[in-house]
Amino acid sequence: MSKNGKADSVEVPDDNKFIGFDAYKHAIALADVVILATPPGFRPIHFEEAVKQGKNIFTEKPVAVDGAGVRRFLAAADEAKKKNLKVGVGLQRHHQFGYIEAMKRIHDGGIGDILAARCYWNDAGVWVKERQPNQTEMEYQMRNWYYFVWLGGDHIVEQHIHNLDVINWAKNGYPIRCHGIGGRQVRTGKQYGEIFDHHAVEFEYEDGSRCFSQCQHTRGCWSAVTEHLIGSKGRADLKDGEWHVGGADPYNQRGNIKGNAPYQQEHDDLFAAIRNDKPYNEAYNGAMSTLTAIMGRTATYTGLLVERDAVLNSQHALVPDKYDWNGTPPTLPDANGFYPVAVPGSTSLV
Repeated sequence: MSKNGKADSVEVPDDNKFIGFDAYKHAIALADVVILATPPGFRPIHFEEAVKQGKNIFTEKPVAVDGAGVRRFLAAADEAKKKNLKVGVGLQRHHQFGYIEAMKRIHDGGIGDILAARCYWNDAGVWVKERQPNQTEMEYQMRNWYYFVWLGGDHIVEQHIHNLDVINWAKNGYPIRCHGIGGRQVRTGKQYGEIFDHHAVEFEYEDGSRCFSQCQHTRGCWSAVTEHLIGSKGRADLKDGEWHVGGADPYNQRGNIKGNAPYQQEHDDLFAAIRNDKPYNEAYNGAMSTLTAIMGRTATYTGLLVERDAVLNSQHALVPDKYDWNGTPPTLPDANGFYPVAVPGSTSLV
């Protein structure tokens, strides 16, 4: 037992151990509630299977890495509603009391009409796992999924989705187009696969308002994971652990409200809905905020003005047709071990 009284390990019978790319089907069959936390590229097929088997689901974000995956996820989400399945999505700010209280004031008109927004996920980056002897290319990419677009979506999709989702939440809607710039200036080694190390995107909503978004992975630079809203009657400055909303009914909260741990609360809320058979389905918002982030990546990779419907309906699929440890991933290194990287102005993804 560990110091907190919890078991250090769990005994799993051999009959409940599954290996291979189809193992998820067998594992899902054993469960009452399914947690989808594998690399995002697998999320649409895993979600689809869980819905097919009639399971309640918690899925991590993002829910896809391309428009084709979003369409597949949305189709399964419709089936989940028909079956009265409960679906939670790991955008935990929706279960964080500080964000909830701030959004109540924003939606009640506390800062007036939202005229503009900005948001950031700027930090130093994440882990790298070195290539091991005798690894197949498929296994290497799987172990380093964060750095391959077909598996992780790039960090604008995998991480910055949180901030973009908060802006969507405040706006009660999703952007219709965007354009941006990005590139790979500092994290250029072959160990960083094919993703960019910075993105800057301007998103446009249906009412003409704009969100100015940044995310980067660069050590020694300004770090920020925050969201900001500029309204006709005030402003809101939001981040994990600190929320400030101006206007007629100001709200200022530092530190999480006692008893609220958002990563736990999102599961508590899902299980409460299951136990009490209450409607609970976060799939649509999860899919649309994922699409927002994919739009941003498409804009920075191509250098073009990108329309939401074009990205959603794109026939360009990133994931492979067949999953196999000895199979060929969608992207491969050159003779020197470097992977192809998108070139704005030349790359076409829509």
